[in-house]
Formats: sequence, structure tokens, C-alpha cells
Amino acid sequence: MNERGEPAPEGSSSSGRDALPGEQQKLLAVTIRLQWLSIVVLVVSIAAVAVVSGSSQAMKVAWLEDTMSLLPPLAFLVASRRIRRPSSREFPYGHHRSIGVAHVVAAASLLAMGAFLVIDSAMTLVKVERPPVGLIVLFGHGIWAGWLMIAVMVVTSIPPVLIGRRKMELAEPLHDKVLYADADMNRANWSSALATIIGVLGIGAGLWWADSAAAIAVSISILHDGVKNLRAAIGGLTDGRARTFDGKEPHPLLGEIERVAREAAWVADAVGRVRDEGHVFHVEMFVVPVKSAVVTGQKCEDLRTALSEVDWKIHDIVIAPVAEIPEEQAFRRD
Repeated sequence: MNERGEPAPEGSSSSGRDALPGEQQKLLAVTIRLQWLSIVVLVVSIAAVAVVSGSSQAMKVAWLEDTMSLLPPLAFLVASRRIRRPSSREFPYGHHRSIGVAHVVAAASLLAMGAFLVIDSAMTLVKVERPPVGLIVLFGHGIWAGWLMIAVMVVTSIPPVLIGRRKMELAEPLHDKVLYADADMNRANWSSALATIIGVLGIGAGLWWADSAAAIAVSISILHDGVKNLRAAIGGLTDGRARTFDGKEPHPLLGEIERVAREAAWVADAVGRVRDEGHVFHVEMFVVPVKSAVVTGQKCEDLRTALSEVDWKIHDIVIAPVAEIPEEQAFRRD
């Protein structure tokens, strides 16, 4: 409410980015610049592969893979812009979940494209299509076009791997699963490039089926990325247990905040219910007061402050005093 007793403007609350401490905001700015660089590199790679691909099924799939690789960085940039918006009546939790939505969009697109390419490449193999790779004249000399394909695949596979390593370094301190998925795909780019090169060399050696076989291998890699990331993304959006940035295990902060809550003098027992909002966590802490304790608003506020100081990711906290831990809502850790 303002001084006239009127509702405050909805945009007056802090934005999602304000939930990030100074160091994380700097890392986010670095990541945004890195994603733009990644897009530029991918666009150049897409153009180069398109120029030399010819009739090779493996090169066609490599081109489509590079094109699909644009989705995660684009989704990240859109989500990063979205989380700037402040919380409001319509979005009381803010817009942190934009990160998870971006993750689903990118993963679903990968899954769909991977499935299509597996079927398309398999049909090419079944139809016994023999891709022609002829000679081209370069600087007055005739050379096998396959060598150009191989050269382009070698050159274009290096930058994504280097960029992917840097993204991976940033994914953990930002607790960003979209960035992790993107980095994981970038780092694995060399394997797809290698499969494509083997397919092209197979054509040169007279093994007509090698091209389609390599295309299927690359397509399966895309399909695997889609399945893995879609499973992780849906788990986050359906309020699954908060996990580490790579999704491999429950986040260690789950146990840490329960330990801090139980250390409060007036708390006999505490169990948290935590969901991952994107970069930050929403925490509902169920606390059972000791029998002699008088629960006051100040005590709850002090506990909220103590929990928020555990880690910057502990952002949105609700303290719920209860007579006993509700087993249907709060589950003790394994």
C-alpha cells in the first residue's frame, strides 16, 4: 500500500535478477555474452556445413544438429530476459520458472528432431540410397569434395567444445540447468563430428552404407540429449525434489537448512519442502516447537533470516509452525 492507502504498483517489487547476489549477477552477465558468442559461432558453422554438405546424409544430419543447437542458447537468453520481471499479483512467485520452461522447450525440440532424424536416416539406409560425392575444382585443381566436408567438420567442432567447457564452469555457480544442458551438448559436439567424418570417409572407401550409419549414430545422440534433458526439465517443473545443477543427486542444501532450523532453541523438529524455481529455491519449513515455547512472529522471522543466510539460493522461505510434521506434505530425507 502507498501513503494514500492505495495498492502499490505491481512493478514495485524486486525483479528475479535481484535475487542473485553480486557475484552471480556478474556471472550471469558473462554467460549472456558467452551465449551470444555461441550463437554467432553456430551460425557460421551452419553456413559452412550447408555449403559443403552435398548429398551426404551424415552431413545433412550434422547441419540439422548444429541448427538445433541454437535452441538452448536462445532459450537461455529469452529466460534471462524474462526473469528480470518483478513478482506481481498474477505471478506471486516471480518469473524464476522461466528457466525451467526454457529447458522444456529446448529439450522437447531436441527429442522431436532426434526422432525424426533417426527415422529419416534409417529410411535412407533401407532404400539403399548411394550419396554421390564427386570432385570439385579449387584453385585450378580437382579435389574430392569429401575432403572439404571433413575439413569443415574438424574446424567447426573445435569452438563448441571450448565454449561448452566455459559454460560448464558457469552452470554450477549459477545453478542453471539450461546452461548445463547446453554445455553438455557443446562438449559432446566432437563425437558427432567424428561420426560424420567416418561416414564421409566410408563413402570414399566405397562403403555406401557408412554415410547413413553415421547419420543414425548422430541422430541417436540428439535423441538421447532430448530424452535426458526433457526428463530433468519436467522433473523440475512438476515440483520434484530440488536437485543439483546436473540433476544427479538431491541438493545438499536440503539437509543443511533442516539442520539450521533444528538448531533454533524453540524448535524441536523441522522438515523442509523445497522446490527448484530456476536459479533459486522456494522453501516451506515445517517446524514443531518445543512444548514450553511460545511461537511469535519475531521467532519465525529470525528463523527465516537464519535460513536465508545459509546460501543465496535459499530465496523464498515460509515458516510453518505445526503440532507434528505432516507426513503427507513433508518427507524426511533418505
